[in-house]
Amino acid sequence: MARSNARTFARLLRFLHPYRWSLGASTLLAIASQGAAVAVLVLTGFVVDELRGARDTHRLTLLIAAVLAAGVARALLMLGRRFISGRQALGVEWDMRDALYARLLRLSFGFYDRHQTGQLMSRATVDLQTIRFFLGYGLIFFAQHVVTILSVTAVLFFYEWRLALIAVAITPLLVGVAYRYSHVSHPLLRDVQQKLGEVATVAEESIVGVHVVKSFAQEERREERFRRAADAVFHASVRANAQRALYVPLLSFLPMLAQAGVLIAAGHFVVRGELTLGGFFAFNLLLTMLVAPLRMLGMWIGQAQRATASGERFFEVVDEPEEVGDAPGARELPPGPGRVTFAGVDFAYEPGRPVLHGIDLEIEPGTTVALIGASGSGKTTLASLVPRFYDASAGCVLVDGADVRDVTRRSLRRAIGVISQDPFLFSASVRDNIAFGVPDVAQELVEAAARAAQAHEFVEQLPDGYDTVIGERGVTLSGGQRQRLAIARALVIDPRILILDDATASVDAGTEALIRAGLAEAMRGRTTIVIAHRLSTIALADVVVALEHGRIVARGTQEELLHTSSVYREIHDYGLLQEIGVSA
Repeated sequence: MARSNARTFARLLRFLHPYRWSLGASTLLAIASQGAAVAVLVLTGFVVDELRGARDTHRLTLLIAAVLAAGVARALLMLGRRFISGRQALGVEWDMRDALYARLLRLSFGFYDRHQTGQLMSRATVDLQTIRFFLGYGLIFFAQHVVTILSVTAVLFFYEWRLALIAVAITPLLVGVAYRYSHVSHPLLRDVQQKLGEVATVAEESIVGVHVVKSFAQEERREERFRRAADAVFHASVRANAQRALYVPLLSFLPMLAQAGVLIAAGHFVVRGELTLGGFFAFNLLLTMLVAPLRMLGMWIGQAQRATASGERFFEVVDEPEEVGDAPGARELPPGPGRVTFAGVDFAYEPGRPVLHGIDLEIEPGTTVALIGASGSGKTTLASLVPRFYDASAGCVLVDGADVRDVTRRSLRRAIGVISQDPFLFSASVRDNIAFGVPDVAQELVEAAARAAQAHEFVEQLPDGYDTVIGERGVTLSGGQRQRLAIARALVIDPRILILDDATASVDAGTEALIRAGLAEAMRGRTTIVIAHRLSTIALADVVVALEHGRIVARGTQEELLHTSSVYREIHDYGLLQEIGVSA
C-alpha cells in the first residue's frame, strides 16, 4: 500500500513539471520570507539586550529599523509567493482537468456502461480541487516548513547547543507518530472520497430524472436515498475526523514538551549568567517558530493523504485503457458506396455472457435493412458494431471491404450517421445542434439538411429561427421536433451509412408521418440499418433480418418472412392490432 501511495504521489508531482520555474521561484520566496522571519526574531533579541545594556540610542534605532525592514521584506516576499503559487495552483488544476476530460471523451462506451456519471463528475471536481490545493500550496508550505525547521534548528544550536538538543530530542517520537498517522489515514480518506462520489451520483440522477421522480411522486423516496448516501459520507468523515482528532493534537502536544523542557533549562542558564535575557527571548521566539511547523505536521500529512487518495481516483480514469482505439498505422476509411459486412461476428459485453453468436450478414450498398426481434435479441448491439462503438469478440465487421478495426475511428464515424430513439440535443442554438458534426458548415447546407428532415418549417417559427437556443437536452422542444433535428444533424455530414434506432417509436401518428418523410429523404441512396419494432418503420426496409437470442433466425422481404418467420409474424400481427385499435 505504501509503495502504491508513493507511486501515486510521484505521478502527481509530474504535473508540476511545466511549472518548475514558478515552483522554484515561489519556493525560494517562501524560504526567503522565513529567513526574514528568523532575522526579525534574532534582531528582537539584540533589541532586548540593548535595552538592558548601555542603551545606545543610535544602535537601538538601527536595530529597530532593521526589525521593521526585515518585517516589510517578509511581507513583500509573502505577497510574491502567494501570487506565483496561486497562478501555479490554478494552472495545475486546469492541466489535470483538461487531461481528465480529454480522456473521458476518448474512452469507449464500455467504460460508461461500468461507471456512474456522478462518480466521474466527483473526480472532475472534488478530487481535482483537493489535488490542486496540495500541489499548488501544500508542497510550497511543506518546503517552507522544512527550511524553517532546519534553519531555526541551526540558529538554536548557535545560541545554545544544550538547549537545542533538548528542543530536537522529541523529533524521533514526532516522526514515528506522523508516519503512523499517514499510514492509517489513507484508507479512510479514500473511502470518504468514494462516498462523496456516490452522493454526487444520487444527486445527478435525481436532477436529470426530476420529471420521472415527480411523475411517480417519489420525491420522499429519492430524498431518503440521498440522505442515506449523505449519511454514509457523514459517518466516513466522522471516522476520519476521529482519527484526526487523535493524531493532530498529539502531534501538536509533543513539541510543547520540548518547549517546556527548554523553558526550564533556559531559565537556569539565565539565572547563572550563561545566557543573556535577549538570548533567552530570541531562543524562545525561535523555538515557537520551530514548534509551529511541527504542530502543523499532522495537517499537512492529512492534506498529502487526501491528495494521494484523490490522485488514485484521478489516475483510475486516466489509466483506463481505450478498449476501442485506433490501431497502430490505422488508415482512413477508403471511399465506397456503403457496403456493410458482418463475418462470423460474436460479441459479449462481459466475458462468458455472449450477446451475439456467429452473425453473417451482407448489406448491399444503398439498401435498407430492418433488424427486428424481441428486446435483448441483440439488434442495437449489432448496429453499434458498425461505427465501432464496441469491438466484436470474434469475426469482423467490414465497411466497403475495410475492417473497421483497421481504419481511424474519426474517418469511420464521419461516414456513418446515427439517429437514436431518444436523441440528445445540447444547450446551444438550433444551428449548432444541426452542425454538430461539422461546425464550420455553411448555413445553406444546414437549412438544406433541416428541409430534408422536415424540420425547416418549425425551426423558422422559433423566436430566433436557427439562432434560437434550445434548453438543456432539448426539453423546450417536442419529441418529434427533437427527432427531426437529430435527422438533420445526421444528414448534414452526408454519411454513406445511416443507423436508425426506432426513430418513430414514441411519437404520435401525425409526427410519425413527418419523421417518416424525413427518414425517406435521408435514406435515399444510402445504406441504412433500421432497428425496428413497428410495421410502419419496417415498411421502409428492403430486407428484414430477424434476430433471436443473438442469432439471425430469418431474413428476406416482408412478404417472405410473413410465411417463414414466427418472429416477424408476431410483430406483424401486433402491428395490425394496433392499427385496428387506432382506427376504432
